[in-house]
Amino acid sequence: MAWLSSFADVFQVSWNDYVGNIAGGLLKTLGYTLGSFIGAAALGLVLALMRLNRLRAIRLIAAFYTEIFKNIPLLAIIFLTYFGLPSIGIKLEVFEAGVLSLVLFYAAYLSEIFRAAISGVHRGQQEASEALGLGRGKTFTHVVLPQAVRLALPGTNTMFVDLIKSTSLLVTISAAELMTQAQLIASETFRALEVYLVISAIYFAVCYPVSQCLLLLERKIQAGVPLSLGRRRRLALARSFLAEGRV
Repeated sequence: MAWLSSFADVFQVSWNDYVGNIAGGLLKTLGYTLGSFIGAAALGLVLALMRLNRLRAIRLIAAFYTEIFKNIPLLAIIFLTYFGLPSIGIKLEVFEAGVLSLVLFYAAYLSEIFRAAISGVHRGQQEASEALGLGRGKTFTHVVLPQAVRLALPGTNTMFVDLIKSTSLLVTISAAELMTQAQLIASETFRALEVYLVISAIYFAVCYPVSQCLLLLERKIQAGVPLSLGRRRRLALARSFLAEGRV
């Protein structure tokens, strides 16, 4: 039974005193995650379209960006953004530097996922859409993009969960997110093992349900379940017409 008492000795921190710190850190982590993912997805889509452009110069610019940020550690980008830019007169707040670093890093990976997904849509569907009189913009938004989203979901979901975990690297610039709060609690209580075990459990409690929800969403979309209310109404209307024999 000695091992039970040793295990019990690990947990001695009065966590009620730190609920506010952890909750604040968790909110900061989610804020960094959502802001960075939206920015990275937007930039990644632009880069993907540039990689598919007919002009070689545009393709080279996007390829250069992608290869640069895919092969530089995220921690180095964080240091360059927060500590390096002030040397040339550009000083960013911690939140701005953290979000910018994550956007620059993850946009490179998302652009590759988006490019592969768009390229995975059969060229014949685009040609058929143009033959029906749809312009390039409508062809992309109504024909290519919906199918590309379905193809991009697995990789995008993985990147989103990975982004949540990568916010922990922002502890290096004291970003007040979850890992920063863990560091402060550990330095105050001198119970590093307990603190980081609890924080790891919190990360798991956040990431696992998110990954499972995204997996469920992916399966629904793969099965052809309409997600928007407009598509659901149109599908219900089509089914009613079929049931009445009007089609």
